[in-house]
Amino acid sequence: MSFLRFIVVVLFLVSVFGSSNAQLSATFYATTCPNVTDIVRGVMVQTQSTDVRAGAKIIRLHFHDCFVNGCDGSLLLDNATGIESEKAAPANVGAGGFDIVDDIKTALENVCPGVVSCADILALASEIGVALVGGPSWQVLLGRRDSLTANRSGALTDIPSPFESLDQMRQQFGNKDMDSTDIVALSGAHTFGRARCGTFEQRLFNFSSSGSPDPTINSTFLPTLQGICPQGGNNGATFTNLDRSTPDNFDNNYFTNLQNQEGLLQTDQELFSSPGSDTIAIVNRYASSQTQFFTDFASSMIKLGNISPLTGTNGEIRTNCRRVN
Repeated sequence: MSFLRFIVVVLFLVSVFGSSNAQLSATFYATTCPNVTDIVRGVMVQTQSTDVRAGAKIIRLHFHDCFVNGCDGSLLLDNATGIESEKAAPANVGAGGFDIVDDIKTALENVCPGVVSCADILALASEIGVALVGGPSWQVLLGRRDSLTANRSGALTDIPSPFESLDQMRQQFGNKDMDSTDIVALSGAHTFGRARCGTFEQRLFNFSSSGSPDPTINSTFLPTLQGICPQGGNNGATFTNLDRSTPDNFDNNYFTNLQNQEGLLQTDQELFSSPGSDTIAIVNRYASSQTQFFTDFASSMIKLGNISPLTGTNGEIRTNCRRVN
């Protein structure tokens, strides 16, 4: 192959495989809203001071948004003519953090009206929320635009539920070009935040219609969970910590919890308790090295934020994240 032909082939491959991210840039708002990061951080710092779950709420919204139609802010839309909100899908019912997004949007509109997208707010606030509680920082690429519609049916099928098998999770992550490392690293976001009883109580009494608890739950941890979420109790509004040891810090204790069979959700514990799975070695690696976890988590978050963004003239920049302009 001639050198000239080689260059042409390389440029072609770059144009094909790099096109989805070509317009995302860490300096996208350098001239149009140079203080965007400081403004988002200011709101997150204030919110975090009164709500320790702020970062966990935002990163969940970002993840759920990106897994449905890409990172386009579609999750933030309320019901409207022609729009069936994704908020009504089971994976999103009761999700918090929408008010935080509203506050950030208001602050940005006061300084840079009509410039910063809601999709970019989720990406930026996720990084800041993690860093504020001891987690890693990463370079957030920006330039996403907001969708003009929502996809409730996609929210029903594309977002992993806490009741799924590891094979089901592999399929859903694989659909987004994510592998086992991404599954384990991003699951590590459960090192902070809370979960309702309804997301795990099926493990406590009658797992898989067996009449018995999930055998992968530590026998000393089980009574604690059964006390928090009693069988037949009204547990709809009851929350407990995803990480029982350091629930409000971003660290690698989530992975030592899995080693001790103290993962809260079925999808958590299966990462370590599925015989022969390649995820076991990854859990062990992160449990022994917080540095490695932080490095891989940052990489996976960048990868997550690059899922099918709207760029250029696609979509719009919403002035209110809950509705199209």
